[in-house]
Amino acid sequence: MFLSRRSLLAQTLVLSALAPTMTATHAAQAADNWPSRPIRLVVPFSAGGANDLMARSAAEGASKVLGQPVVIDNRPGAGGTVGADMVAKAQPDGYTLLVSAAGVISNSMIKKSMPFKDDALQPGVMIGLAPSVIVVPKNAPYNNLRDFVEASKKGQGFNFATAGTGSTPHFVAEMLNVKYGAKLQPVPYKSGSESTTAVLGGQVEGTSEASIIALPHIVNEGKFKALATTWTQRISAYPQLSTAVEQGFADVQIAHWAGIHAPKGTPSAILDKLAAAVDQAMKEPATVEKLKGLGIEPVGGTRAEFVKFVNAERKRLGEIVKAAHMQEK
Repeated sequence: MFLSRRSLLAQTLVLSALAPTMTATHAAQAADNWPSRPIRLVVPFSAGGANDLMARSAAEGASKVLGQPVVIDNRPGAGGTVGADMVAKAQPDGYTLLVSAAGVISNSMIKKSMPFKDDALQPGVMIGLAPSVIVVPKNAPYNNLRDFVEASKKGQGFNFATAGTGSTPHFVAEMLNVKYGAKLQPVPYKSGSESTTAVLGGQVEGTSEASIIALPHIVNEGKFKALATTWTQRISAYPQLSTAVEQGFADVQIAHWAGIHAPKGTPSAILDKLAAAVDQAMKEPATVEKLKGLGIEPVGGTRAEFVKFVNAERKRLGEIVKAAHMQEK
């Protein structure tokens, strides 16, 4: 009996020692064969918006590189949480991925409850970004962001349309309030198109919206007056518009970005292969020309670069959430 127990113990120890190796081997084999079937790219917003357009460009380009179809699956709802939750609970095999936006960082800071934890999703790669543009009605008396902010400090302040709590326009308003003493009252609408309509109709004094939505109203129709872009660089499709940073608002830096997140546990080798494919897609001359013409800046890059970006945004936006008391009551 003693020998039998010792033999059993020895076998158990050997198997325990081999288990990580077997798991690592299996993961390596899975990564080597990935992708062997179509990939589903879940977009947690409706079709036609900035994130959807960036996702489709990335899907088309990455599909050519990877040799498998990349299928777009629009799952809007709850500020992106419905689609994000679906991916967070999917198998970590690289075949169900999320087109992520700022909400993947900020929703858990703002919402009272979330159906998944932050670490249930891991960054894969940046796709691109649509710089935000602060706009007012065409006949407004403000010619730059400084004029607008100073005017807002008088009286009851200004109503500022947003696409809902925690949206990029909401953060723009609170950045101006917290850092520069503006008096902007965020007014939530269901979408960016509704908030821009509110500006055109005079229901609010201004808003900040993605370049792809704002630029047609500025360039083609002349219905908006653009005060500044809130990204770190000028918009390629509208370079005459200066940045908020250039106008003296160094802390007003935010854009409508799109990246790809994967379920926790997705092998690093798969994520690296994905990042390389998307990076190559975002550097294709035809893709670059198409996206920049719409006001979107293609980015791509490595997984490490995207991880660094996400971590920095989490820290920066978290400070604004606390200072502006953006948490749901």
